Formats: sequence, structure tokens, C-alpha cells
Amino acid sequence: MARLREQAYSAVVIDQFLLENEPVESDQMLEHLDTAFPVYLNFAVSGMERLLREVRSALHRRNREETQARRSAQQQLRSEMCESLTSVLLSCELAMSVPGIPSPAAEKIRAVDSLAREMRLKLGAN
Repeated sequence: MARLREQAYSAVVIDQFLLENEPVESDQMLEHLDTAFPVYLNFAVSGMERLLREVRSALHRRNREETQARRSAQQQLRSEMCESLTSVLLSCELAMSVPGIPSPAAEKIRAVDSLAREMRLKLGAN
């Protein structure tokens, strides 16, 4: 357990015997895994080949899940940014339609509008 607290691991192999027969200790261990992916094996019947196969599979699954989570977060952030930029652009358009707007204010509004459009293009929004 001390090693789990001292270092970061990608995966931790856990004997199913521990989970079944030492529930308190196994719960404590699981709390300290941090970002490590748990791999459960029955050491009594599993050989080295199975262990390697399970660890590789777990690491591959973890990479897929991290990639999917990253993509989902990026898409959510992009969507939120696009909504905000649309609001800014609409506000700029409404501000420019106010009669008698002073020239310096109009220049600032056009600058904000231009920056918002540029950001929207960079985000790939329509």
C-alpha cells in the first residue's frame, strides 16, 4: 500500500483471493489506486501469459476510455464556447443597430465582433 501512495501506476494487478477474503484491506487498496487501472486475476490458476494479456487489455481499454473522455470534454468545451461566441456576436449586432452610436464605441464593437468571428472560425463553428 505504501508504494501505491508513493508512485503513480498505469495498472495494478490484484489477486481475486484478496478481494474475496480481505474486504477491508482490498477496499483500502482500491482507495489508493488513484488513476491506476485495476486488473483482477486469480493467481492460483493464471499463468504469466494470461497476466500479460490481461494487463495489455486493461491498458488498451484505459487508453480508449481516456481518449473518449478527452474528446467528449473537448466537444463540450467547444460547444459551450460556440454558444458564448454566438451571444457575443448577437450582442455586437444589436449594439451596432443602436441609432447615434458614437464612432469610438462602434470601432470597439466592430473589434469585438471581429475577434469573436475569428475565435468561432478557430473552433470550427459555422
